[in-house]
Amino acid sequence: FPVLARILTDRGMSRTELGVMALTCAAADDVTAWCLLALVVGVAQASVADAVMVVALTVTFIGGVFLWVRPLAIRLVDRSGSKPAPQALALALAGLLLSAYTTEWIGVHAVFGAFLFGAVIPHDSSLARTLTSRMTAGVTVLLLPAFFAFTGMRTEVGLVSTASEWLICGLIVLVATVGKFGGTLAAARLTGMDWHGAASLGVLMNTRGLMQLIVLNIGLDLGVISPTLFTMMVLMALVTTIATTPALQMLGTGTGQGAMQYNPPTARA
Repeated sequence: FPVLARILTDRGMSRTELGVMALTCAAADDVTAWCLLALVVGVAQASVADAVMVVALTVTFIGGVFLWVRPLAIRLVDRSGSKPAPQALALALAGLLLSAYTTEWIGVHAVFGAFLFGAVIPHDSSLARTLTSRMTAGVTVLLLPAFFAFTGMRTEVGLVSTASEWLICGLIVLVATVGKFGGTLAAARLTGMDWHGAASLGVLMNTRGLMQLIVLNIGLDLGVISPTLFTMMVLMALVTTIATTPALQMLGTGTGQGAMQYNPPTARA
């Protein structure tokens, strides 16, 4: 989502109908990916005997967050007013860490707990805006580059050395592209979009970025994927993301004034 948003901004497409549609699809895609990631991590970290307990505790925790934590968060937001006090910010950060620790203790990755806690805080509240404004600089300037550097250091291109391994890497890129580009193209056509708009949306949705790298790093930590497969998947993410802008240029989407005037057809009822 953040990588796609930056590409759309650079191409002057963030306020076009196509850009808004792509961002909406990407948001739904990322939320679905987080939910699937939590399920996969829960299964991977538990034995067959413990899997039921992990699922039960996870469902209980999710229910508790929405039944008890969310009302408390809304009450905290209401009391904060237009300018949250330092105590409100401290409570929000403490809740974030506690939620992450709880899911880690259950057997689901801590990132899911952090995501779930963020989901129950009203996104249009002053507390959410304050947390975002104060944490964005540190996250984007320090933590995000460090994460990309960490991922790069774990990517050993030398592990993909033989012709058969490069063939497998190429097949991964092909399957990934067909899955996202082809799936988006088909869905867009079925809802009434013309071929140009559907192809442009497919190219945009084929972009990978932060979510892909998070999933790959978690999979490597859990031992679900090997270092060689990790490297192949990172290369796939890089290739498909780098190819987005040239592909849009080939289609003539988002260049000059055309980016702001492009209007995909209205979907059929």
